[in-house]
Amino acid sequence: MSNLSGANPISSPFILVGIPGMEEMHPWISVPLCCMYIVTISANVSILLIIRADRRLHQPMYLLLSMLLLTDLVQSNNVIPKMLLIFWFKLREISFEECLVQMFFIHSLSLMSTSVLLTMAFDRYVAICHPLRYSTILTNSMIAKMGLFVIMRGTLVIVPLPLLVRRLPFCGSRVIEHTYCEQIAVAKISCGDIRINFLYGLICPLLVVGLDTICLAGSYTMIIMAVLRLPNREARYKVGNTCAAHVGVTLVLYIPALFSYVSQRFGASSAPSVQILISSLYLIIPPMCNPIIYGLKTQEIRKKVSKLISLPGKVSVIRPSRATQ
Repeated sequence: MSNLSGANPISSPFILVGIPGMEEMHPWISVPLCCMYIVTISANVSILLIIRADRRLHQPMYLLLSMLLLTDLVQSNNVIPKMLLIFWFKLREISFEECLVQMFFIHSLSLMSTSVLLTMAFDRYVAICHPLRYSTILTNSMIAKMGLFVIMRGTLVIVPLPLLVRRLPFCGSRVIEHTYCEQIAVAKISCGDIRINFLYGLICPLLVVGLDTICLAGSYTMIIMAVLRLPNREARYKVGNTCAAHVGVTLVLYIPALFSYVSQRFGASSAPSVQILISSLYLIIPPMCNPIIYGLKTQEIRKKVSKLISLPGKVSVIRPSRATQ
């Protein structure tokens, strides 16, 4: 009975260390982290408001983009505020239930992001390879089904992760050497058998990312073939430019994710601080870069942002001229 009570994970909170070995650097790391958080929130909210305000942007491409930005917003607010509390005020405690909730949202939102990118690739494929059927294929009903697919896929695939962690006994240390409740980092401090946790955490991302990569490669192979068949260079440039933002966002998400995945599971020779820093940046950089990439590469959004930036200057110029009249 004493062993069972000692293994109760709810009796006392867990401790998030942050970046082990770099505790003295936490206040300095928090400065760029806070700046990135501000940029992430302001950029995502700005693009979302622009899409909402302009009815001409209520098209499948921008509705799917809104899904991605909303996912990024929730992901950022799920992770970064707790990191800042650790770095600034050393508020490292987190209850077991809070840890499971954070774990679920971190992994499910990451999967939702890849799912949205998959639907956006399908949107570009239809727009370029079947332009005459675009409006009949990507109807509002189809967009709603895509959104449901994104939510259901991210939820059903990830639900087993916190459930597998919940069944584990925690007998000794409750110190998690990480900035957030990553499922392998939490499972490693358990005194139970974590082989199922490790296998599910290993096989699930491989299958999901592998399937997504095949679908993305197939769609862009057909897109490239369609682009090469276009009659003139200007048309090829225009069509290629519409896909550049999506390709950039895909690379920004997949490259840090790959480094994080490999370092967490196979980076035994690398320093733990490096592994944790990489896996933390994986959750910070894509949400910050996604709206910036789309803002720069998408002409309609770029024009709206330019108007918003230039508006204060125009007002300041007009007012003195009216006063002089």
